[in-house]
Amino acid sequence: MLWLKLLLGALAALALLYAVAALYGAWRWDAGTRELRARLEAARQPLRTARYDARELDGLPPPVQRYFRAVLKVGQPMVAAASMEHDGTFNMSEAGEQWKPFTSTQRVLTRRPGFDWNGRISMLPGLPVRVHDAYVAGEGILHATLLGLITLADLRGTREMAQGELMRYLAEAPWYPTALLPSQGVRWEAVDERSARATLADGEIAATLLFRFDEAGLIATVRAEARGRTVRGTVVPTPWEGRWRNYAERGGMKVPLEGEVAWILPSGAKPYWRGRLTQASYEVAP
Repeated sequence: MLWLKLLLGALAALALLYAVAALYGAWRWDAGTRELRARLEAARQPLRTARYDARELDGLPPPVQRYFRAVLKVGQPMVAAASMEHDGTFNMSEAGEQWKPFTSTQRVLTRRPGFDWNGRISMLPGLPVRVHDAYVAGEGILHATLLGLITLADLRGTREMAQGELMRYLAEAPWYPTALLPSQGVRWEAVDERSARATLADGEIAATLLFRFDEAGLIATVRAEARGRTVRGTVVPTPWEGRWRNYAERGGMKVPLEGEVAWILPSGAKPYWRGRLTQASYEVAP
């Protein structure tokens, strides 16, 4: 049975090699996360105002006024930063349906606007894809690796990436709703009784999204007519939509706990992210 002993020895060596690679990859990825979030913190700026005043609503489109009255209490401290955790499923296929479970942490600053989404997608047991999707100091970043070692995608530094990531920050602001107030830099434009456009500028980069509100006055959908979609390593402007639901109180504010994000293709909506907010903590103005 010498062959069996040799085979078992080879398998044990491979298992040990994989364990070492996985540990090193996780350590390397965590170090990169700390560096990226240090850059995010270094770009932090003072908040424009400390607390929500209902007089801010004067002149805003009616559905926007209803939204803020539904989710904020007068005197609510402005959110300066948020730390969140999520879980859900992510579609790893550009053309088909290959949904895989993920968990993530996310750090957000509201001024200067920025975030880092640090996701772990389980392709197979013990074989994670690790992803940074981020907007840091005006730079858009998408970095994906296998085991934290083998680069699958590394897109950054272009205007298209920066604008797309600023759109994501604005679309996810229902998780930190004081960031949508005019005093925090958002400009609102009336569309109809149930929708309004919001524009946020960060230096030379600006993002505009269409927000639609439900009967309760809460944000139901957020849409961009052209957001950068990565197709075989190329960024292609594509209509994009996020849906929010299941609102609950967190940090004294009403925020959505569940959501879905989809590309709107000629063949119809193609969802690629379905998730829920599992933890949220807020740093607010004193």
